[in-house]
Amino acid sequence: MAVLPEADYRQLLDMLEDREDVLAAERAEQRRLAGEEYIPLEIVDRLIDGENPVRVWRQYRGLTQAELASRIGVSNMAISGLERGRSGSLKLFRSIANELRVSLEDLLPDE
Repeated sequence: MAVLPEADYRQLLDMLEDREDVLAAERAEQRRLAGEEYIPLEIVDRLIDGENPVRVWRQYRGLTQAELASRIGVSNMAISGLERGRSGSLKLFRSIANELRVSLEDLLPDE
């Protein structure tokens, strides 16, 4: 058992927390170097705020509705409809997810 002044104890706790932060940052950098994609806070905020995920991811990837539609072999109206909240087939959502390099769950509405 050791007895420390409270100020010294709190300083040790702060040092431990700083060390944990450094280790977490190192692990995050290792994942980034291994190819994990970092998503900008602006994109995360748009998704959290409930903006249509197809639109958010399409714009993040720098595609127009026409470009996305052409790449997956559907009409502009199909993409436009999804972005306005119309339902679509699972096959369509899978194609979009693959093209935008996101998981299917990232695009499907929460239900």
